[in-house]
Amino acid sequence: MTACARRSPGAWSRSKQTIPHFYVSVDCELDALLALRAQLNDAAPRKDNAPAYKLSVNDMVIKAMALALRDVPDANVSWTESNMVKHKHADVGVAVSIPGGLITPIIRKAEEKTLSTISNEMRDLGKRAKDRKLKPEEYQGGTSSVSNMGMMGVKNFAAVVNPPHATILAVGAGEQRVVVKKGEMTIATVMSVTLSTDHRCVDGALGAELLQAFKGYIENPMGMLV
Repeated sequence: MTACARRSPGAWSRSKQTIPHFYVSVDCELDALLALRAQLNDAAPRKDNAPAYKLSVNDMVIKAMALALRDVPDANVSWTESNMVKHKHADVGVAVSIPGGLITPIIRKAEEKTLSTISNEMRDLGKRAKDRKLKPEEYQGGTSSVSNMGMMGVKNFAAVVNPPHATILAVGAGEQRVVVKKGEMTIATVMSVTLSTDHRCVDGALGAELLQAFKGYIENPMGMLV
């Protein structure tokens, strides 16, 4: 097996120094997504007394990001020294913490995969990342990244773009908040997300368009199943 490379603090520092970062944030309501997730998990077929899959919120975030990149292709790009590359597929890296740094195993062609496939791939990649058993092709490249610190109770943060990606989505914790709907206060489960972009190829307007597409899938999650 091949030992994992990782992003060192110096690499992140160089990224921050050399890439002109721009940030866009939005709040997403999660109640419809949580209800669909529970329904899909309850319906999972069983094999050897274990469910065939167990979807997490992060699995659905990965799928929503991939579909948003598909819908906003001008944001599915990379900046290189010679030109700007537009990608045909959404290969979404997912930040995984390992001793001494981070590594981003990649879900290839995530826009084409079912939620159950993404979930099972992510579970396998995450385990092997922590065991330092990923192959280079499983963590090199990609077109964008997701960094989810919500499970650690973090409400909101901004992630550093991971070259050659032009975007990275920072995902905070879902929490119950008071929101106003039709002039009345109600309680909703809300998640704050921040998109960091390489402003050389994804400007503020394009970043906002990508984030709105992502929000649409999160708040209307049935769209991820068709």
